[in-house]
Amino acid sequence: MHELAIGSAIVDTATRHAAGRPVRRVHLRVGALRQVVPDSLSFYFEFCARGTSCEGAQLELECVATRLHCEHCCEAWEPDGVAFRCPGCRAAPSQVLAGEELEIDSIIVEEEAEPCRRT
Repeated sequence: MHELAIGSAIVDTATRHAAGRPVRRVHLRVGALRQVVPDSLSFYFEFCARGTSCEGAQLELECVATRLHCEHCCEAWEPDGVAFRCPGCRAAPSQVLAGEELEIDSIIVEEEAEPCRRT
């Protein structure tokens, strides 16, 4: 159910940065370790966007795969399932290189029309 809080935060952030202009698209990078359900997040984003400058905006989700690093043998890998042990030396992973992301990559807003100038 944390998708509701995430959706609300995305709408708040995009609305603030849009400065009153309509938001057309928000691109979000989500790491696999965040355990976000994409359909649920899209639903809550649309729900939270009602009546805001984000209403009708498209939410694009980029899923970032988990990537781990072993300090023992210096191997980097993408784990299969829930097995996080190093495939090279079987040690526990020392560092998460990718997969914890939860960040707005871009916000596309409608540009204001240039006023007509009479000569």
